Amino acid sequence: MGHMPRPPIVACLGMAWWKRQRIRVFFQQPHRPKPRFFWRASRALAYAQAHKGALAVWATRVTPLLQQKAQQKGIPLLHIEDGFIRSLGLGSGFLPPCSIIADTQGAYVDPSQPSDLEKLLNHAHVPPELRDRTQKLVATLRRLHISKYAAGTSPTPHSSRPSQRRHHPILLVPGQVAGDLSVVRGGGTITNNLDLLQDVRRRNPDAWILYRPHPDVEAGHRPGALSEAVIQRYANEIHRGGTMSQLLEEIDEVHTLTSLTGFEALLRGKNVTTYGAPFYAGWGLTTHLGPNLPRRQRLLDRLELAAITLILYPLYVNPATERRCEIEELLSCFNNRTLWKPTIIMRLREKQGQIRRTLSRFFA
Repeated sequence: MGHMPRPPIVACLGMAWWKRQRIRVFFQQPHRPKPRFFWRASRALAYAQAHKGALAVWATRVTPLLQQKAQQKGIPLLHIEDGFIRSLGLGSGFLPPCSIIADTQGAYVDPSQPSDLEKLLNHAHVPPELRDRTQKLVATLRRLHISKYAAGTSPTPHSSRPSQRRHHPILLVPGQVAGDLSVVRGGGTITNNLDLLQDVRRRNPDAWILYRPHPDVEAGHRPGALSEAVIQRYANEIHRGGTMSQLLEEIDEVHTLTSLTGFEALLRGKNVTTYGAPFYAGWGLTTHLGPNLPRRQRLLDRLELAAITLILYPLYVNPATERRCEIEELLSCFNNRTLWKPTIIMRLREKQGQIRRTLSRFFA
């Protein structure tokens, strides 16, 4: 089962230095020169035009002016983001991605414009053999407890008040990064973690609410942290430790703005309520409280959503061989911890995050 056809990429713009070696693997094609990396849009556009190829741009660096100039010059422009099964560790910690999105139409997190993912979800046929493959894939994800940044099991914190927790529906509210593209473009009227928590509590006064800070925020690399005192006004627990996959097996519902956790919960048969407009909303699988999604015009089941989102849409690389691969081959790498050992730069980045986190709590 092939991936979406994409034009040959000759130039890259806005790619962090620590991603570039891996990005070359994703885009390298036989008998073609390696893609060149640029920081200035004008030079990237000129190079792509001269070499008659596409320009790959990290999605947060795409501007209306860049899109306009690329269109005027006849240069295909691809929006690049991390994939949904990415790595055993954080991208904000300088660990290169083993999965990326290369969308020829737009950022998949932006519901205001079309994307390749939305087109696939609207129109792609999922034949029986792909359904069977997807069913096995989802079973593997659950069995190995694989999520975007993690795999395996680890000690999980116990509820501070387990007897009360058992008698209420358990709702998970995953925190997100302040200013993240999916929040800015897809959040609708809610723009931050506190507003989301308040709305979830207002709609669910009797629920047992767990709030889990975003791992990038918790690591001190990204903004969006809430003080424990503020969180505890609306949530019964702050959940830290363990993997997201483990936690999803323990809760009843996920209430989220646009977090990928909602998609991971759907794969595990959980109820999901969306307050923003993530890519997995609007297909009949979630309780959708966010903005209207008129372009999303068919009903999907969970296997169709998973097949399109995990198999047909992203690109994958095996970190052991540094070659393109299918998702199942990447999953087999998650139990080899030596492939994900932190470099010196990654260890320094971790220390930097710890210092930032400590200072933010001290001055909060």
